[in-house]
Amino acid sequence: MKKFNIRKVLDGLTAVSSPSPSSQLGAKENEFIPETLQSDHFQLCKTVRHGFPYQPSSMAFDPVQKILAIGTQSGALRLFGRPGVECYCQHESGAAVIQLQFLINEGALVSALADDSIHLWNLRQKRPAVLHSLKFNKERITFCHLPFQSKWLYIGSERGNIHIVNVESFTLSGYTIMWNKAIELSSKAHPGPVVHISDNPMDEGKLIIGFEAGIVVLWDLKSKRADYRYTYDEAIHSVAWHHEGKQFICSHSDGTLTIWNIKSPVKPVQTITPHGKQPKDGKKPEPCKPILKVEYKTTRAGDPFMIFSGGLSYDTVGRRPCLTVMHGKSTAVLEMDYPIVDFLTLCETPYPNDFQEPYAVVVLLEKDLVVIDLAQNGYPIFENPYPMMIHESPVTCCEYLADCLVDLIPALYSVGSRQKRQGYSKKEWPISGGNWGLGTQSYPEIIITGHADGSVKFWDASAIMLQVLYKLKTAKVFEKARCKEEKPSTEIVDEDPFAIQLMSWCPESRMLCVAGVSAHVIIYRFSKQEITTEVVQLLEVRLQYELNDLESPEGGGDQTPAPPTPSTSPSPQTTGPQTHTSTSSNSSDGIRDNIPCLKVRSSPLKQSPGYQVELVVQLVWVSGEPPQQISSLAINSSYGLVVFGNSNGLAVVDYLQKTVLLNMGTMELYGTNDPYQRQPRSPRKSRQPSGGLCDINEGSATSEDRCKSPTSVLMSNHQQFYNGGGRGAKMSRKLSLPTELKPDLVLLSVCPPRGSIPLDNRDNSFSRSRSSSVTSIDKEAREAITSFYFCETYNRKADGGLTPSLWVGTSLGTILAISLNMPPAGEQRLLQPVIVSPCGTLVRLKGSILRMAFLDSTGSFLPSAFEPWYEPNAPTNGEERDKVRKRRPVSVSPSTSQELTENQYAVVCSEKQAKVISLPSQTCVFKHNITETSFVLRADVVQINTGICVACFCANGHIMTLSLPGLRPLLDVNYLPLTDMRIARTFCFTNLGQALYLTSPTEIQRITYSQEVCENLQEMLGELFTPVETPEAPNRGFFKGLFGGGAQSLDREELFGETGAGKAPRSLAQHIPGPGGIEGMKGAASGIVGDLARARIALDERGQKLGEVEERTAAMMASADFFSKHAHEMMLKCKDKKWYQF
Repeated sequence: MKKFNIRKVLDGLTAVSSPSPSSQLGAKENEFIPETLQSDHFQLCKTVRHGFPYQPSSMAFDPVQKILAIGTQSGALRLFGRPGVECYCQHESGAAVIQLQFLINEGALVSALADDSIHLWNLRQKRPAVLHSLKFNKERITFCHLPFQSKWLYIGSERGNIHIVNVESFTLSGYTIMWNKAIELSSKAHPGPVVHISDNPMDEGKLIIGFEAGIVVLWDLKSKRADYRYTYDEAIHSVAWHHEGKQFICSHSDGTLTIWNIKSPVKPVQTITPHGKQPKDGKKPEPCKPILKVEYKTTRAGDPFMIFSGGLSYDTVGRRPCLTVMHGKSTAVLEMDYPIVDFLTLCETPYPNDFQEPYAVVVLLEKDLVVIDLAQNGYPIFENPYPMMIHESPVTCCEYLADCLVDLIPALYSVGSRQKRQGYSKKEWPISGGNWGLGTQSYPEIIITGHADGSVKFWDASAIMLQVLYKLKTAKVFEKARCKEEKPSTEIVDEDPFAIQLMSWCPESRMLCVAGVSAHVIIYRFSKQEITTEVVQLLEVRLQYELNDLESPEGGGDQTPAPPTPSTSPSPQTTGPQTHTSTSSNSSDGIRDNIPCLKVRSSPLKQSPGYQVELVVQLVWVSGEPPQQISSLAINSSYGLVVFGNSNGLAVVDYLQKTVLLNMGTMELYGTNDPYQRQPRSPRKSRQPSGGLCDINEGSATSEDRCKSPTSVLMSNHQQFYNGGGRGAKMSRKLSLPTELKPDLVLLSVCPPRGSIPLDNRDNSFSRSRSSSVTSIDKEAREAITSFYFCETYNRKADGGLTPSLWVGTSLGTILAISLNMPPAGEQRLLQPVIVSPCGTLVRLKGSILRMAFLDSTGSFLPSAFEPWYEPNAPTNGEERDKVRKRRPVSVSPSTSQELTENQYAVVCSEKQAKVISLPSQTCVFKHNITETSFVLRADVVQINTGICVACFCANGHIMTLSLPGLRPLLDVNYLPLTDMRIARTFCFTNLGQALYLTSPTEIQRITYSQEVCENLQEMLGELFTPVETPEAPNRGFFKGLFGGGAQSLDREELFGETGAGKAPRSLAQHIPGPGGIEGMKGAASGIVGDLARARIALDERGQKLGEVEERTAAMMASADFFSKHAHEMMLKCKDKKWYQF
């Protein structure tokens, strides 16, 4: 029977009900352009999460499987094996993970949460799932302990009681250790919460219980009473056993360590204050900070290791957090960059009753993971192979490219490998469990991240892994202030003046262009040769919004010129290439003019192989007004041009000739056909507020305005924030951005191109409204440039051929065209000027323009022209340099494959709708209203399978795809409500159904909207659990076995089972079965399949061994038979002989 597919029916309905074409031409063209993409090709799911776990709270390690687990304050669970094997899980409640315990070598993990629930995770599947949960109703969980190879979990509570849980059935035992029974009359007060539980390494029947108040109890599980009680007058934070079970060590709140013999409860054998000053008069050392955790690990060949965190003296003000390693007479204090959350010592054996032989320490910090090599002198750290330093400086923007050129990753890796630090441990990374996936995806993927310190990182993201390739530091171009007092008064941001705001990259030519928050643009070339740049080339641009000359600055000559004609290039408002910042014209009244925000370094700049500075462009202060931040950016290597725009206008720069070709206000691009009646005004009358926040209580917003984006509504105040620092003009008072936007505040922003909105990455709420002070005149007067696209197309209806062009999108939904008259390639390109001439308005849409693209007459995607990469620093007299200079740019326009009479299609997407325009007729053939109640944050034209589509991410959390050129809805999923502006700033789509966003300040979440990738995802994911034999238990030795000196076992089943201990009260805890959904069933099935496979392998091995035994038995029987026959023959031969005849 044929399968019924409801999605195909819906496709047909949407095709019928889609908006009718604006002309008959569209209907005819649609018949000749078949669309291959259907809704069957789309499905949305998360793939993998990269980066450091945000706000970590706990950690555990499986010493046999060699898997590390980290829990977070938001209930997330991250599991790490060998490099490339990672997994992310999430507890439904979202409560903080307070402790993790592996069932060692069992493929399971127990997590305890702050909401007093414990969960059992099955790790024997690629996507772990919860099998059981237990929610305590009357007790607060404070500590858990699961002995090695035991199924009984000890749980300590805030009341001081201990409950026991069967981890197989997740049921409570009736056996309970009550706090009053444990301490009896040893203390008059309550001993406080349980802070430690562990069994004696040599006697499983003895349990040590540490109470916060300073009491430690050695509990006999069989007799149900305390053997010994150890009291100290300082609070206890942790306890650790010596492997022989005769001593234990406690860490205390006054920075002391006490070592106790189990049979001497009166006083500790030794009291140590490792970091305390020892007074000469024999008094107690000065108290220190608490030692939060201590571990006591033994070695066969030498002294034991005592490793602890905290315990520093109180007079060490400003000292960084430390981990102390005491080994014999040596004490090493290892300083950390961030506060220590937890640490674990990695040992050779999982058995607690054997010499531990520690070889490494895993230290979990608030923002980093450090692994220390204990076996080498100086305790070097291991080089972390995980991509955990995404947040080394806060991420401000992202770009993602899938199926890029194959030579890009090797080229970036070759220059990036020289940047690696030295001094790491030479041993292999000790967390080496799991196996890689068997994915079939082989195309290269690159992620580029821009950061607050001005750095740009390139990452290899192929095959759902992530590895840093190369790091570029853009701040090297500028002079750095040594202290706050030396900061120039011209800076327009309080913090991170070099932060990257926008990036434009041409992969084919490897040209890179970045825009920073200080209104600067830097253009880079890629080279494999090291060079020293004596003088950094600099252009300064006066790009300011002025419509009248009523308040022109002193000195004249700085007035806004008339719209330039093609012959007036470059614009008189720009300063030519300079070696350093021009001398500013500060008038007597202190008005800043012609001053850039940052000072370019004047000393020679040594540039390593990789990206090297070609040109710096800076916007300058005009008549005391700071430059507006750059909101859009594009580079084209074929034309040798860079274009950038802001809320004032745009500038076109020729980076080959180092000149500014066009510097024009947005309204001047319209010419005489400006559709808006703008109010002329001087910028000095409309000074920017410093905070970028306005009170919406001034007036009520209409329902229509509530669903508009900030770019459509609040254009009069172009302020951008991230990380709490104001991005506007420096005024007399500073405003700090709140963690959450209050209901009566609104954040203002101009939407940059490519969806990268540089807003505060700490905002947890998203609200917009409109101030009554923002009038329609203000809104229209301040029209920002939001997107660009270089192309070869028809700019006018009467054009008979394709011409190089620049299409410009604005915040008011207008598409404007600029014609580019390019000189011939080669030497003429460097000598003759590029003639730039605006062509007027082409199209209008609702909302700010986000994305533009072009299709040929067959509906195929037309990428921009580009120039192939060449080595720019080849020898001057070499043939190679002459050869590359004569290379013509590669044009991918349809003129080579199509007749000039054939038309093109322009795809334009705004915050509200998408249109497909036929060229050169400029008629709208398809139109689709994407959203009425929200707005689009990111839109990309992407290739997937055999077709192309428009992918959109809306502020209401919906992810949608539209077919091209028909704009049929193919996918609409309510995926992620926009609760944080970080997501809006970093969300981006790319080809082959891939997308990503920054889900937390430290983590990148990758998703796919491709059905094919979703189906193959299970194969691509790595396996956490691999069948490994548990090491053999330590040998007890003859005498220990004879005299009973070895480890004592305990029948816990008899003691804690229902027959021996009875049932626990039902009201104490509630059992919750694991998820019974499809995902859980799939996971359980895969776990069962794995178990069956392992059982089959075990049976095969057993059968093989039985076969070998059978063969040996047959050989022995044959040998015995031969011996019997030989003996019988000897007996017959000798039976008649006398003894003396032998």
